Amino acid sequence: MDKAALRRKLIDQRLNLSDRLQRAEALQQVMRFWLIDRPDSVIGAYWPIKGEFDPLPALHRWKEDGELQGTPQRRKIGLPVIDKQRKTLSFHAWYPGCPMEEDAYGIPKPKDTEVLTPTLLFVPCVGYAAGGYRLGYGGGFYDRTLATLQPRPFTVGLGYTNGYVDDFSPEAHDLPLDAILNDNGVVWPV
Repeated sequence: MDKAALRRKLIDQRLNLSDRLQRAEALQQVMRFWLIDRPDSVIGAYWPIKGEFDPLPALHRWKEDGELQGTPQRRKIGLPVIDKQRKTLSFHAWYPGCPMEEDAYGIPKPKDTEVLTPTLLFVPCVGYAAGGYRLGYGGGFYDRTLATLQPRPFTVGLGYTNGYVDDFSPEAHDLPLDAILNDNGVVWPV
């Protein structure tokens, strides 16, 4: 399997989805329902690039909902910041309007906010397959980060239905996700 060619194909398809906004709205709803019974108070996510699904509106709503409950819960959202030496990620507090700056890849990241340890981590999927396997951009940042995070957060991939890859063969370093959500609902576990 030529993963580089597969990545290019899937990103191109995602960028050219004529109904991407409708799919995004459907996945926002799937996320919101899926989060209802989760006990987490710190969730890590990502800043969307290259046509990725944007999880931040659903997470901001999750954060606000926690503050409005009968017993208010202080919930936090973290976005990744790259450690250039270790090539891993740490998660820093994000909220609408927080100071941001671009990282080495031109992706916005929180600037000078609190470092968080997420118990739930949403990760973007260029593609995904049965067994909870994810195809990312090939940099290995999430795989290296998950191998070192203690305790390991519950991991959830997010992507559109067109990202499903039927004949994906994971490599030894690929760690399966605990769940995958798409615009049709829960893909993994089935």
